Amino acid sequence: MGGRPIYIITGRPGIGKSTLFNRIIEFLLEKGINVDGIRTPEVRRTGRRIGFKIIDISTGREAWLAKKDATCRGPRIGSYYLCVSEASELIKEALIRAISQADVIGVDEVGPMELKLPVFSRLLRNAIDSNKPLVLVIHYRLDAEFLGLKSRVRKYIVTVENRNMLSRNLPGQVYKEVKEYLAEQKHSLRL
Repeated sequence: MGGRPIYIITGRPGIGKSTLFNRIIEFLLEKGINVDGIRTPEVRRTGRRIGFKIIDISTGREAWLAKKDATCRGPRIGSYYLCVSEASELIKEALIRAISQADVIGVDEVGPMELKLPVFSRLLRNAIDSNKPLVLVIHYRLDAEFLGLKSRVRKYIVTVENRNMLSRNLPGQVYKEVKEYLAEQKHSLRL
């Protein structure tokens, strides 16, 4: 097989990256693979985006990552204020658990906002160094090379033309490759 599988999902805003990520994660969970990490969905009110939340994949616990109003006192990124302490606490709990207990680590999204949080940057590095399969959504303006991934990286750029095909085919492909990798890991531990 040649190393752990790493899946990078990228593409323009609103194209379906998070939808694809969620389909992959749900498919793996349904098949009995222990997946943990975080999701960062946008929050809309009356059709307008007002911020982003962090959601713990395992527990469903939520915290604000950033809001347009100044109720979060962190640094400003574009028109959003980071909710540093609230987001950092949840990220720390979710990613430490994912690194220590999960079969697969999922992170939606690795972006400029998330990377402003020192705990996120540090734990993302720990996840990358963990030798566990990864499913990462990476902001379209970031080059995945900055992560320094040397394993079997598969990069998928989601477009209007391919998003339906990716949603149909990629979850099963990821499951097959992750299952093979985990079986190899168990076998090598027995030797």
